Amino acid sequence: MWRAFFCAVGIVLMIMGIECHLIDSAVLVAGVMDDPTVQVQQQSGGIFSAAVPKTIDRVFRPSEWFPWSLLASGAITLLYSISLRKNSP
Repeated sequence: MWRAFFCAVGIVLMIMGIECHLIDSAVLVAGVMDDPTVQVQQQSGGIFSAAVPKTIDRVFRPSEWFPWSLLASGAITLLYSISLRKNSP
């Protein structure tokens, strides 16, 4: 079971490293603020116009070393999972 777990962790780390190589930045939406004072009214107006809540966006820009460290960590973890001995039933 540990072998499969470490194999999965290594594969996920390598996929994340490849994805970070392919993107320049990623916008992460943190959620909607619950404070009613920061809500913005819709432009159309009218009797049935509802307030649109303001969202908080965060931009993730991976540095140059980040994808390489994810790929290296994933490769090392994957090699570790391969080196674990198999439990024979």
